[in-house]
Amino acid sequence: MNLRFSGSAAILLFGLAANLSAASGIPQEAIMAERRTAESAKANAFFDRVYDESVDRSPHLQGYLGIKKDHDKWDDLSEANLAAELAITVRELANLKKSIRSDWLDEQTQMSYRLFVAQAEQEIEAWKWRNHGYTFSQMEGEGVHTEAPAFLINFHAVDDVADARAYIARLRGMPALFDQASARAEAQAAQGILPPRFVFPLVIESCREVISGAPFDDMGTKSALWEDFVTKVGDLKDVDAVTKQQLLTDARAALLEAVKPAYGKLIALFTAQEKVATDDDGVWKLPAGRDYYNFMLRTHTTTTLTADEIHELGLREVARIHEDMTKIKEQVGFRGDLPAFLKFMRDDPQFYYPTTDAGKDAYMKRANEIIDAMRVRLPEFFTVFPKAPLVVKRVEAFREKGAANAFYEPPSPDGSRPGSYYINTQDMRAQAIWEMETLAHHEAIPGHHMQGAIAQELPNMPKFRKYGGYVAYDEGWGLYSEYFPKEFGFYRDPYQDFGRLSDEMLRAIRLVVDTGIHSRHWTRQQVIDYFHANAASSEREVIAETNRYIVIPGQACGYKIGMLKILELRELARKELGAKFDLRAYHDLVLKNGALPLNLLEDNVRSWIAQQK
Repeated sequence: MNLRFSGSAAILLFGLAANLSAASGIPQEAIMAERRTAESAKANAFFDRVYDESVDRSPHLQGYLGIKKDHDKWDDLSEANLAAELAITVRELANLKKSIRSDWLDEQTQMSYRLFVAQAEQEIEAWKWRNHGYTFSQMEGEGVHTEAPAFLINFHAVDDVADARAYIARLRGMPALFDQASARAEAQAAQGILPPRFVFPLVIESCREVISGAPFDDMGTKSALWEDFVTKVGDLKDVDAVTKQQLLTDARAALLEAVKPAYGKLIALFTAQEKVATDDDGVWKLPAGRDYYNFMLRTHTTTTLTADEIHELGLREVARIHEDMTKIKEQVGFRGDLPAFLKFMRDDPQFYYPTTDAGKDAYMKRANEIIDAMRVRLPEFFTVFPKAPLVVKRVEAFREKGAANAFYEPPSPDGSRPGSYYINTQDMRAQAIWEMETLAHHEAIPGHHMQGAIAQELPNMPKFRKYGGYVAYDEGWGLYSEYFPKEFGFYRDPYQDFGRLSDEMLRAIRLVVDTGIHSRHWTRQQVIDYFHANAASSEREVIAETNRYIVIPGQACGYKIGMLKILELRELARKELGAKFDLRAYHDLVLKNGALPLNLLEDNVRSWIAQQK
């Protein structure tokens, strides 16, 4: 739909083109095509300018993109800067509507226009909720206490002495960064916005983990930051030993004089806030909490589904997946009911590698083998492939406790950093062998690495679309990528097929318990009990997942809703096109436009169906 002009504007454009055609002798189709090309180029230049300027203001974004402009700085987290960023968004949205004729744009650029407007309007709407999201939580990336060290270790490249000095400058800058975040957390607390009590021991433990080991103590191990810096400096070529030693001396001083006291202040803040926190878990407890939760559901699902509708959908999906699990139980000849089978799958030691170096190495080796087996068969399912390589890595010790069992981080656009499939090996009892195949399909290929790397590599696409994302699309694709290999002979081992169902069950349970917590006043224990009654998840996973849904409301609902929409649209295309349906073409269509809200994805698929017919 045209976002600025009525249908009469298009008629006017046609009339102008006709008049110019008559006067110049140039066919009116050519005149209109030239205007579409020019206006589309103008719009795409606008989108990239706005994106580049946002990157220029954000050292964090620069780091994720492999840019070293502000390699020695952190983002400004102050309220004043947040307000300044909002003002920029308001101004640029007005500029877009004033300067770009949306009805003159080609089809792809019209989509970019709609996406830009929708994202800007959502950012403006989100302003009133800026203090509702917890500044600190136990989740990876949900707080500078873990995000800052993880950023340095994974995204701060050290290719020369200047990069090493920038790393030290960032260590020195961590107290100011933490102070800004702490000020926000204290302002939230003054409004009655505090995480539940269980969060505080977890974030305190994470902080202590960062400042454990050399040079903070003499326990015989290196802290994660110190080990990272020592390794990166040691790998520098053409740098003399004296210079390297001076860098190490300066970094050690920064860790002891800046980083350690900064974490000490955070621990003191968390200790004080823990004393006044409550065990109320849902965001219904916050000011206008119900409205906030509805906003989060719309944001993460990109739909208008209500909490009640999502809850009921989850209950139906849980029941359906139980039926399929029962078939697996019968296939393997298990004697007992489904709850007994779930307990067997959860507890039997044959399904776990030991929590030893050898066990962890064996898991990593098998994960690579699963990825290699899928890689060979990708041409059956796609014609577009990512250029960026993929590596499998262990989650670092300092963020193991708050991190998911597995996750993916995209490659840098310049090719200097590969896509990374992270596996949490803290407790191998949380990494069931029967879950390995579905997990690799989701996080690596054909899941997030296909989706994320291909988006970054799309030609002639505005940068905000290359590097943007929507939970329902990104995670919906990941869950769909677990599902469709079953149709082509994967999961031959029935226990691996159970793993696929178990992971789908996890996403169905999320619909029930996320809405249960935040809309129906469920307690944390109710969620844990529901997990135990319906899933084979380990105790560690149940606790971690429950804690996650509490502190990030609505996000977990995007997975299943996105997956169901991608599958629904695939079956619509198969039905409408019959023999003309090509699965590879459908997959390419879903991926080649980057991340989209589900309504735009549906528009694309229906348009593609019409073109094919």
